[in-house]
This record gives sequence, C-alpha cells and structure tokens, in this order.
Amino acid sequence: MADPDPPTRKSIDKASKPATPSNDSDGPRETASKGESAKANGHGAGFHFDLDDALTPDPGSEDMFIIHDNKFAYSPGQLSKTLNPKSLNAFYALGGLAGLEKGLRTNRDTGLSPDESALDGTVEFEDVAPKGTPKYGHHGNTEPEVQEGNVAATTAPTHEKGSAFADRKRIFRDNRLPEKKSKTLLELAWITYNDKVLILLTFAAVISLALGLYQTFGVKHDGAKVEWVEGVAIMVAIVIVVVVGTLNDWQMERQFNKLNAKRDDRTVKVIRAGKSVEVSVYDIMVGDVMHLFAGDMIPVDGIFINGHGVKCDESSATGESDLLKKTAADEVFAVLQKIAEGGQVPANIDKLDPFIISGSKVNEGTGTFLVTAVGVNSCYGRTMMSLQTDQEDTPLQKKLNVLADNIAWFGGGAALLLFVVLFIKFCAGLPTNNGTPDEKGQQFLRLFITSVTVVVVAVPEGLPLAVTLALAFATTRMMRDNNLVRVLKACETMGNATTVCSDKTGTLTQNKMTVVATTLGKSISFGGTDAPLDEEAKFDTEKSAPNVIPNVPIADFVKGLSNTTKRLIIQSNAVNSTAFEGDADGEKTFIGSKTEVALLTLSRDHLGSGPVQEERSNANVVQVLPFDSAVKFMATVVQLENGKFRAYVKGASEILLGKCTKVIADPSSEELTTADLTEEDKEMFSQTITSYAGQTLRTIGSSYRDFDSWPPPELAGETDLTAAKFDMLHNNMTLVAIFGIKDPLRETVKGAIQDCKRAGVKVRMVTGDNILTGRAIAKECGIYNPQDGGIAMEGPVFRRKTKEELHALVPKLEVLARSSPEDKRVLVETLKDLGETVAVTGDGTNDAPALKKADIGFAMGIAGTEVAKEAAEIILMDDNFASIIKGISWGRAVNDAVRKFLQFQLTVNVTAVVLTFVSAVASDKEESVLNAVQLLWVNLIMDTFAALALATDPPAPSILDRAPDKKSAPLISTRMGKMIIGQAICQLAITLVLNFGGPTLLDYDMTNEDDAIHLATLIFNTFVWLQIFNALNNRRLDNRLNIFEGITKNKFFIIIMFIMVGGQILIIFVGKEAFKIKPLDGKEWGLSIGLGAISIPWGMVIRKFPDHWAEAMTPDLSKLKFWGKKKKANNKDDPEKIISGTSAEDGKQPVPKDKDVSSDSDESERQFGPPLRVMTSIRGNRARVHQSRLGQALHDTKVKVKDRVSSKVDVSGTAGGGLMGRSTV
Repeated sequence: MADPDPPTRKSIDKASKPATPSNDSDGPRETASKGESAKANGHGAGFHFDLDDALTPDPGSEDMFIIHDNKFAYSPGQLSKTLNPKSLNAFYALGGLAGLEKGLRTNRDTGLSPDESALDGTVEFEDVAPKGTPKYGHHGNTEPEVQEGNVAATTAPTHEKGSAFADRKRIFRDNRLPEKKSKTLLELAWITYNDKVLILLTFAAVISLALGLYQTFGVKHDGAKVEWVEGVAIMVAIVIVVVVGTLNDWQMERQFNKLNAKRDDRTVKVIRAGKSVEVSVYDIMVGDVMHLFAGDMIPVDGIFINGHGVKCDESSATGESDLLKKTAADEVFAVLQKIAEGGQVPANIDKLDPFIISGSKVNEGTGTFLVTAVGVNSCYGRTMMSLQTDQEDTPLQKKLNVLADNIAWFGGGAALLLFVVLFIKFCAGLPTNNGTPDEKGQQFLRLFITSVTVVVVAVPEGLPLAVTLALAFATTRMMRDNNLVRVLKACETMGNATTVCSDKTGTLTQNKMTVVATTLGKSISFGGTDAPLDEEAKFDTEKSAPNVIPNVPIADFVKGLSNTTKRLIIQSNAVNSTAFEGDADGEKTFIGSKTEVALLTLSRDHLGSGPVQEERSNANVVQVLPFDSAVKFMATVVQLENGKFRAYVKGASEILLGKCTKVIADPSSEELTTADLTEEDKEMFSQTITSYAGQTLRTIGSSYRDFDSWPPPELAGETDLTAAKFDMLHNNMTLVAIFGIKDPLRETVKGAIQDCKRAGVKVRMVTGDNILTGRAIAKECGIYNPQDGGIAMEGPVFRRKTKEELHALVPKLEVLARSSPEDKRVLVETLKDLGETVAVTGDGTNDAPALKKADIGFAMGIAGTEVAKEAAEIILMDDNFASIIKGISWGRAVNDAVRKFLQFQLTVNVTAVVLTFVSAVASDKEESVLNAVQLLWVNLIMDTFAALALATDPPAPSILDRAPDKKSAPLISTRMGKMIIGQAICQLAITLVLNFGGPTLLDYDMTNEDDAIHLATLIFNTFVWLQIFNALNNRRLDNRLNIFEGITKNKFFIIIMFIMVGGQILIIFVGKEAFKIKPLDGKEWGLSIGLGAISIPWGMVIRKFPDHWAEAMTPDLSKLKFWGKKKKANNKDDPEKIISGTSAEDGKQPVPKDKDVSSDSDESERQFGPPLRVMTSIRGNRARVHQSRLGQALHDTKVKVKDRVSSKVDVSGTAGGGLMGRSTV
C-alpha cells in the first residue's frame, strides 16, 4: 500500500479545525508553529520539534483549558491538542503514554477502578510533562482569557460527589451528547396551525361569528338566537384539527428521540480492575483502557497503547483515504525523546501514528488504547453537535403532500366557480329581493361560506395525519418484532422489496457454533458421519475412496490424545483467537467470533484448557497476523521453551490443506511426530472436507510450522508481517486437524423462506463459506432450487463475469459462496440495474458497501459491527431472518394504510364537493343541502377518525399473497380508482335522489319548514352512514370480498367505529340549531342506515368489475402535453427509471445510465447520516479542492469515452437520433 501524501493529510487536518478564521491571525509565531506541527506528521525532513506552541489554545476554545479544582494533570483542552490536526509535539508535551497514565490517574494494564468516585489529592501538570513545557503554549503558564461568545463554552453537568467517577465526569464529561431541544407543545401547535386551509377557515369563522353575533343581538327576530353558533362550530373544528395534529407531532418527536437513544446505545469492551468487561458506550470515561477489534466504530478519542497490526480507516473522520497503521505510544515517545535530546529526525517519522480518532473504523488488527476525550470534547462529538438535523419527510409523505396540494387547487377552482355562479344568481335576484340590507348581507355571507366549504371539503387534510400515524404505529410495532428502524423511509421501501440477499451465519442459522466433528491427523476422528444434504457432494462421496480414519465417540477421541497433542490444539486455538471469557445472561462463556468460541469451548470442555487469558499469557506471542477475509486465514507466531519459533495457522481448511506437506503421525504419543502428506492422503482429507461441508458443517483447518529464528531468512529482516509476506512462509506446513463446526438453522427460517416466495420476494444466500456448505444449507432451508434452474456460484468465478454476463446470470443466481465484500456489492448493483428493489443483510465491516448500495440495509443487532449498523436502515435486534418477513409485512401495511385512507378520503371529498356544488346551484337560497357545520363534521372529524382507524390496521397474513409494488407505482391504483368512482356514484345517486325526489317519494311538504329540515337531516344522516359503512369497505384494497379479515386484531378500528356511530347519533339528537337539524323518527333512522349499508354490497359489485375494463374506460392522461411533462419531470426522481434507463413515454430512446446511476449513488450516500460520514466538517478546504479536481478529471475522462463510443455507434449506423444528438454536444 502506498504511503499517503503526508502534507496533504496534515493540511486537511489543519484546515479541519473547528475554529474561527482568526486561527491564522495570532501572529507569525503561531502560524509557523502550526506549519511545523503539520510537518511533524509529514516528511521527516520537515519535522520541527517545538514545545512552545504545542499546547496553545485555539481561538474560541480557551474555556476548555480552564478547570477549577482539577484533580488531574490535564484539562480537556490540553488533551484535545493531540488531535485536529494530529500533533506529535502535543503528545510529547503531555508526557507521552506514561505521562497520560499518571496525569489521568489510571493504569494501562488494569484500567480504571470501578469503585472510583471522588478523588483525593491532585496531580500537577509539571509532574508529568517534560521539564520546561509551557502549560498553555504561547500563554506560558498563565491561564488564557475566555473570549466573549466562546463557541466551545458549554455548561458542565453536575455530578454528585458520591457517584461513580464523580470527579472524572465533572472535569472530562461522560460520553453523551446534549439532547437536541425538543419543540414545546405551543411551538408545535403554531406549526400545525400555519396551514393555508386552516387560516382560510379562520377568516371564514371570524366573519361568520361577527355577522352571527350582529344578527343574534343586533336584529329583531323570532325564535332562538343561535346565528353565532355556526362561527363557533367552525372555530371548534379548527381547534380540534390543531390539537390532534399537535399531539401527534409531539408523540412522534418523543418516539423518535426514544428510538435514537436506543440506536445510539451499544456496548464496548474496556478493562476495569484488570478484567475485560462490556459497558455501555455512554459509560466510557477518560482514563479507560478500551479494546480495539476489527470492525469496531471508535466512539472516543485516545492514544494507542499496543496491539497487533491495527489499521484504521479515518476517511470518515479526516478525509484520509488510506488505512493508517497505529504505532504503540511508547515507541513513538522514545523516538521523540531522542529528537528532544538532539538526535536526528528519522525519515519514517510520518508513519508514527499513536492517535485514535473517534468516528474512525478499525479495519484490521486488535489492541488497546487509552481514552483521552469523550462526548462533546471528542472530535466526533464536536462534529455531531453541528450535524443534528430534523427528521425529513419520507418519499410517501412528499407524494401525499403534492397530491394534497393538487386536490386543494382543484377544490379552490371548484369553490371559485361555485362562488361565481352563486354570486351571479345573487346579483340577478337583487331587483326582486325585498329583504333588508341585513338580510341581503347575511344571504351573501351564506353564499361565501358555502363556497369556502367546498375548499374545506376538497382538501384532504387527514392525509398527512394518516401517513404519520401509519409510520408511527408501524415503527413502534416493528420494534416489538425486533426491527429497529433507523431511517424512516425504510418502512415504506421494505414493503416493496423484490429480493433479499441474506448472510448465512447468524441470520439463517442460530450462530451457536459447536464442534461436532474433528479429524486429527490420519489416526483418529469423531462425528461427521451423517449423509450429505447436497446431492453433488453425496455423489462425490459415493464415487470416491472410502475414508479409513477410525471414527469414535468424542469421549474415546479425547482419551486417545496425548497431553502433548492436547497442548498443541489448546495453544493453537487460544493464540489464534480474539475471543475472551465473560458473562452472558448470567453464565460464564466466551465472547467473540462464534467459530473461535466453538474451538475454545472444545478446548475447555474436552481437552482440559485453562482460562483463555492464562493460556495466552503462558504462550510467548511474538507476532500476530489478524484474520484477513482476502486470504481466509490468521496466524500467530510464538516462541517455544527450546528457543525455536512456531507459527500456528487457522483458517479455511482447503486453503490450509494445500499449504501442508506433513501431518501429525501419532496423536497418542507424548512426543510430537509428523509424517509426510501423500497425494492419497490429500485426496482423503479433501474428501473429509467435502463430506463435512455436505453435512452443512463449517470446516476449519489448523496447521503449524516450526522455525529456528524469527523473522526467518525468507522475510529478509522485515518485521511488519502482512498476508502477502506471510504467503512466502506459508508452505511446508504440518496439518494438525480439520474441525467440522455445526451452526443449525433457526427454527423459523424455513417458514420465513416460504413466506418470501409467497410474497414474490426472491431470497439469495451470500456467504463466505465454501460452495458445498452454502449449497447444502441453502437447499435445506429452501433457497436453492436447482431443479427450477437455480444457480450456485463461487465468488472468484462470479467476479470474472462481464456486465452482460452478470445481467443474464444474476436472475437465476441463488447461492454466492466464498464471496468477497466486492462480490456482494457487485451483486447488489447488478440487481438494482435489473430494476429490483434490493434488501441486504450484513453483520461485518466488509458488508458496509453492500448495505449502503442496497435499497434497504439490514444489520445484525447482536453480531453486527458498528460499521454495519451505521450503514443500515433497519437493525434486526434478534439477528433472525424471520424478522425480515415481519419488516416486509409492516412495510406493505404502511403503504396499504395510506392507500386505504386515500381511497376513503377521496370518495368522501368527490361526493361532498359535487353534492355541495349541485345542491347549492339548484337551491333558491344558494345553500347546499349539507351546511358548513355538517360538512365540517363529515370532513374534519370523520376523516381524523378514519385516519386513526385505517392507519392502524396490522398486516393480515394475506398481505404476503401478492407481488411487491413497483417503485414507480402510482398512489392511486386502478382498483382504488374504480372503488372511489364507483362509491362516489352510489353516494351521489342516493343523496341527490333524496334531495330532489325526497319530497315526492317520502311525502315531505317542502312549504313546511319543519318537514324541510327533516328532509335535510335525513340526507345528512344518510350521507354520514354511507361514510361509516364505506370505512368498512375500505379495509381491503384488493378484489377479495372479505372486508372483515383481521378486524378483531385492530381494537383501534372497532373503538373508532363506535365513536363515529355514537357521535352521529348524538349529533342527530342534540345538534339541533348548531347543525340546523331535527331529531329523526324510527322510520327515518331505518331508512338512513339501510341506504348507508348499500355501500357494502355495492363495493362487492365494484370488486367484481374486471380491472382491465376499468383501465380501458380510463383516459390515458400521459398522452396529454401537460401530463407528459409532469412524467418527465418525475422521471428524474424515480430510482427505477434511473436504473433501467427508460423514459416516461414508451418507445423513447433510453436515458444513458452512467450519469444517472452515479447521481443515484450520490443520493444514496447522502441518505446515510453519521457516523459513517462523520467529521466531514473538519476535512478542510484543501481536501475539497482535491476532491473537486478529481471529480472534474473523472468527469472529463467519462465525457471523452462517451464521445468515442457515441462516434463509433454513429459510424456503424445503429445509433438512434438521441445518441447522435448527444455525441454532437
């Protein structure tokens, strides 16, 4: 790997300081010092040792250096100077690791004491820093003055004196970020009220109330004085909408804060009182000694103590793209000590990096580091404080907002037309109108209110409420089903997933690995005698030579091993492992990789191993090569008692077997002897591996080789051991054993796979295991179906395929074995190119690229690394594949809930608008048959209740009986459209017949005011009952007739139906003057309910109406110029069309993929928040300049290639006009 360009890196770090521009205006001395500090981590020739500037406070951060009653040698500000940019001078000025250890009152070996509370005494800065080091840099030993408006100044939380780590928390804080201030109820209410419709209604209510009060108290009239009631009723309706919306927003905000707290809380491993323990990430303290493991997302800043081959990816933290190897702090301090004493600056000083930055990722190796900054004082914490953002609207919410606006414009147009018609009628009738000016004014007011009511009725203000309720309900219930939703839009997208690329281990299987078979040398074995599940493995087993190695029970197997052989296996398993002993659910167990846990459990339970930490301490470990997924093995070199060195190797059995030339001869002998490994022996062991794999056992090989010296002559003195260098030594090995490890399928997996098939979701297995194991397990759980044309393939073969071959191959690919992270990413990319909506599961750091690339990423909550969790949208809290099916069901339930409500809402709106318009125009008094207060009850109250009822329907089992929707599927489908129009026709027919034919059919005397009010009440009651029965009708979106399916599981729906029925009965009996109604008799009630119930059988008729007939009767609006433009505009935001390259109109030239796909990729990058993209604010201007130059260079190259390709296509005469036009440009 090439060395990074040090000046660039340090310039980035320098530019990234979260300080004000005054950084460069403190005089020549500071500027020079900072340049020298940058050079210190750059080329050795430019390094300048300078303690005078090492601890100078950055402008705006002076308060971090001033701590009252400090029990420690350092302030948070002095510790922060080691980073941002990384400063070897500051590290030396603090006294190196020994100084930090003493100054922070901790111990590098035993860590902090869990019993620590308040501390006695103090440690002075002068006691730990090199002699003559100024405490505050340029300020000498004088405390700097805090500038006014200091951005770094924050109020320190108070901690009780007796609480754990009280002084440590008081001075250095805990690892929590201050919670973002939530909006108050009044602020939320104001936001809810700032809606155009509500403001319009407010004006109407004020005018109505003012004139009503005048009419009630300023005009003589007979009867009750209730004219003011209408204005008050509108105001009450407005208040109800605002209160419901406010409470809903408040509840949602609380819920997401709770979800985020759950998401951010995780456990890490630290050393307390000499023992490795797991603590919450919130409980990490400055002074803690924390473990580093490959895949970890580092939550705090620190200084590297020691470890083996630790390399960190700091691209998300500093913009540095190369992996940075960490150097032990003592080693770095020793070099700086020599420089301080006048020694020469070594050429490789730019490679000395003991700094651990929060927000970075551990890609390789294991080790420990001393925590120096947590919470708001860490690099990550300071950046996160500036990145707290509000929850964005989901795509569904955005679609609904657009739809609501369009309907509002339609309603506004209808209202304006109605107002014009009624106003003309009013003006035309003025010559014959003998009313007083007050009466004429009131008549005009009624005309205005009727028109405004049309707008109120047309606007589906319940839509945002419906989607919010659906998402809130779904995310809460998904949490119960072990799906933690991190990105809200994933709820919607998950319902439309067409394929799931699943890991095997821990997702399809239980991840409880146990050694159930072992072949040791050529002499003895146990287990592994089951028939292979895989047909090909079975065929290979039958045609090959029989295995002659004796197979015995495990008890006899253990008895047949000598102590020497047992010690060999125990030591190999102990040193080639990062697992450690700990408590889980109250039991002593191993914590770490499940494969390593299985081998350590075998050593402990059957071979007499002592505590694993003790075994490692007894082994004199010289060098460790951590596990590398590229080479599929790990190695550890130990020094033996006789002075020789032994390299233990553990990894993929077939790879290790190929490197062996010898095998253990007699496991029962106390003297370790070996025998040559013949070709027949290799064939036999290969058959053993095949047999194990065919039984769905994971095969792990163990081998060793002895060396006279280390490093051996082949390494030519190289001490930095990499996989490539070890490959030169990885030969002439001695095979110890082949272990068969069983990871049984989860009990629910087979049923979940069948549910996926039923739902039209294709499941693919992507595993690092060999193809035999993968194929057998995939067949066992129902993923792999070769009889139907399914394909199983290995990663090395897959990655050599061309793009065209992949497009032909991937639709049939069901198992991808021995896959690398890049293979998984390419598979996801290819599936998306084919128009699939892809869900991916992953648990490792190497899964992050595929998780980010997928439409929905599922990370494992138990086994998943932090990198994987941060790359995913949903976290499976139980690591169970069956939870994905629940996620699909809930995703579909969210989309269905919104569509159900939309179907119900639009039916009400269409009917009410047409009914209001027709009846008002036909009326002599320019009044609608349903007055404003009645319509407000129907529209606002009923729709709010309907949103609650229909948005809380849990997913029925039948929700998986259909194929997923396309990404571009419209909100209103054909089935919805025919139900809306069909029900609207039914409701209009009933209400209009009652309005115009009621007097004749039902014998009402319209000259009698009491009869006229009775008829109006009957129409209002019938209209409401039509909506109540239609709510039942809208529980289904498909053409099935059972509208009561699962109704008993939704208590919300039942309760709300009773509330709507009770509310309507109450209004009819007591509404009177407010609603301008009269109580109905039994016959009228029976007629209202009977006519309302027609909705249900009529709905059955509509469902039986063929969908293709409905489509044929619908005009193709896309052919109209207006709609065509709209389609094109939307095409840019449609991921499916971007990927497939199709335009809105059929037959048009495809859109070029390269540019659109990259933009889609950029968009997906933007959707992932921190911490995968943390620290971007400290990347600096220079980093952005380099990035823009690189982007421009890539763009220019891409344009040239496209031009050449286009020119060739033009010459061949196969290009369409679109391509020629682009090549001309």
